[in-house]
Parts: sequence; C-alpha cells; structure tokens
Amino acid sequence: MGILKVARIGHPAIRRGARALTDEELRSDALQRLIDDMVDTMKEYEGVGLAAPQVHLELRLAVIEVPAGDGREGVPLTVLVNPELERVGKEIVDGWEGCLSIPDLRGITPRAKRVRVKALDRELKPLTIETAGFFARVLQHECDHLDGRVYMDRMRDLSSLTYLQELERYGPSDDE
Repeated sequence: MGILKVARIGHPAIRRGARALTDEELRSDALQRLIDDMVDTMKEYEGVGLAAPQVHLELRLAVIEVPAGDGREGVPLTVLVNPELERVGKEIVDGWEGCLSIPDLRGITPRAKRVRVKALDRELKPLTIETAGFFARVLQHECDHLDGRVYMDRMRDLSSLTYLQELERYGPSDDE
C-alpha cells in the first residue's frame, strides 16, 4: 500500500478526464492495489473522496468515505468503478466545497440536491446509489473529476472563494 501523489489544479491530469476501465483492467490485481492506494491517499490527505485523475490516472474510478460529524451523515467506504451520474429532480442547493487538488481553498458551489449513480463496486458487482445531501454533493464532485472538471468551474460567483483558514476565522457562524 502506498500514498500517491495528488495532482493540483494546473496539472494537465486534472483537466483530461477519464476513460472507462477495460475488461482486462477490471480483472487485474493491479486494480485492487490501486483502490487500496487511493483509499490510503484519501485518508492521508484527510479527504472524503478521490478520483483517479487526481492521482494522474485517466480512469473512471473514484473512492469516497465520509466520517460522521461536523453536522454531516457518515458514508461508508464506497468504490465507484466506471460510474455514470444522473440528477434526480431539479432542485439545486448551494454548499461549501473544497478539493485535494485545490488545497486550502473553499467556495460555495451549486449542486443537484439528489442524484443517482450507477457503477460497479470493488467486487465489480453492479451498484446503484440514489442519495441526497452531502453524499450527493461528494458523488457529483468526484464524477466531475472524471470529466475533467473541478468545483470552481461550477461556482456562480467567485466572491465566496476563500482560504479555509480565513473561512474558519471570519466565515459564517452557526448562529447565522
């Protein structure tokens, strides 16, 4: 197991997007090792999701795990192989987002409130997830990476873009 180097915005890997994994790749031991390394990397950098393009690989593969706390519901480790995402309904919600490829910055980003993702899981069994809230936001964020997009591309107004340290110091309180 190992920690992978995370590409930052500006590196071409972030904007290339990804291709579906082939049948040969799906059956390889290398895929399972890569998944383990991506999970280790996500945890090392204290992220809640990581997509293969963020570790310089043009593959439709992402891992997600959200610890419960900070007012959000926990999400167990979820592996998405060749995911396809669709919005469910028309409701859009704004929320703060950050990204391991854009370290220390946060911005208010509009996302679909509810989504459905169809993918293969780690054992390559079909998986369908329909969810709302923070998990839906993370799913959209990671699937964007697979299409060569970052959360800043979706921001309506860059005036909310802030360093995390400044957000913690001067941002909205729970009383507002």
